[in-house]
Amino acid sequence: MVSAYILTCNAGSNSLKSALYTADGPDLRYRFLADRIHDHMTLEVKDCHGETIATDSDVGTGYEKALTWMTDFLHDRIDNFRLAAAGHRIVHGGPYYAGPVVVNQAVMTNLAKLNPLAPSHQPHNLSLIEALKKLDPDLMQVACFDTSFHRSQSPEAANFALPRQLVEEHDLYRYGFHGLSYDYIAATMADHLQESERQRVIALHMGGGCSGCAMKDGRSVATTMGLTALDGLMMNTRPGHLDPGVVLYLCQHTGRTVEEVADILYRESGLLGVSGISGDMRDLAASDDPRAAQAVNLFCAMAARETAALVTELGGLDALIFSGAMGADDANVRTKIVDRLGFLGISLDAAANRENRTVLSDADSRIKVLMLPTDEEIVIARKTCELMEK
Repeated sequence: MVSAYILTCNAGSNSLKSALYTADGPDLRYRFLADRIHDHMTLEVKDCHGETIATDSDVGTGYEKALTWMTDFLHDRIDNFRLAAAGHRIVHGGPYYAGPVVVNQAVMTNLAKLNPLAPSHQPHNLSLIEALKKLDPDLMQVACFDTSFHRSQSPEAANFALPRQLVEEHDLYRYGFHGLSYDYIAATMADHLQESERQRVIALHMGGGCSGCAMKDGRSVATTMGLTALDGLMMNTRPGHLDPGVVLYLCQHTGRTVEEVADILYRESGLLGVSGISGDMRDLAASDDPRAAQAVNLFCAMAARETAALVTELGGLDALIFSGAMGADDANVRTKIVDRLGFLGISLDAAANRENRTVLSDADSRIKVLMLPTDEEIVIARKTCELMEK
């Protein structure tokens, strides 16, 4: 009997995260991580329990080599293995797509138009689709968008105060990102919150990229990112909220090209830029350099400020959820952010926070605080399954 499976794919500039699910579940079987994919690639495989079961540092370079290694591994491990579909995280759907779609040439053409709005992500997402198409031209590939979850925003939350004709001609809106993560959080928070506690929720997705999302009854009403993934919270190498006059000044008066300024904004700012040490919060926490402390403090101050702004979109707050790698693991960052929001009547249980428990708030807190690890892969797998069944 042939066993049908779904491969989920999240392509980065120099990495590929994938997971294999049964098509009839979906149920997780394996996770793959290909790192330094264009230079001395290493590949690691974990089983559904998170145990490493295979590694290889002699894979070659490029997405095709990584995908070939994965499929060879799966044919060796699973009798009568058949890949039925692949689901991809696509960062930007722009005005074109409100939900997942089966990829064809018209879809690829539309998505390529959005490369300038997500230059650190979109080109790599599309390159992976092309690589998989070369290996299996008939494979069903599904695009799942980080922007889709925010389609429920109000016009006031989605619009910029720019000339209407310019906005409409170029589709300049606050699309928002990390939607696959927020989709997962919205679906799972009911396991930990009473109905009265999940009517007005803010989730903070904090990893290499960081954003916040205000949810009313599980639907996005506002988010901190906008047309691109530069706005909102400070990030590892991106600045977050920034006076646009700074960009104008850099372009007009410092002798830098637009490309050089873009490189500053995407790769040289944020934690890395402020500290001059690292864009990794763990490195800064371990440093006694005062610049590291300044970067951490600015990160937390900006996160609290953006969170407070989202409260106004909800008319109050019932629960605050931390997610993403940093949100799930960094108790110090959570403490600094919540302390700045104390005027809302929010407070943490120090032991629960230190131990990364699910419920972080103490008995006196008027607002429930949770830590929920995200799982974008299962969201992609489910959406892919849904399209397979249509």
